Amino acid sequence: MYCMQEFQIESEYIQLDQLLKACRLANSGGEAHFLVENGDVTVNGQVETRKRAKLRNGDIVEVFDETIKVVSK
Repeated sequence: MYCMQEFQIESEYIQLDQLLKACRLANSGGEAHFLVENGDVTVNGQVETRKRAKLRNGDIVEVFDETIKVVSK
């Protein structure tokens, strides 16, 4: 079953590693960095290798079977 959760940001963007921690997909910054370095994270369908990539409104992040859409107020 496909389920997408939304994550609302208050500012212009959120860094990828911060999003992974905020959504509890990583327990720490180190774990978030490992997921990115390992190629386990895609942004808008492309493998993302930048740990601190800036995610903005409408970006779709996928990690394993979790999908998060970044939305702004």
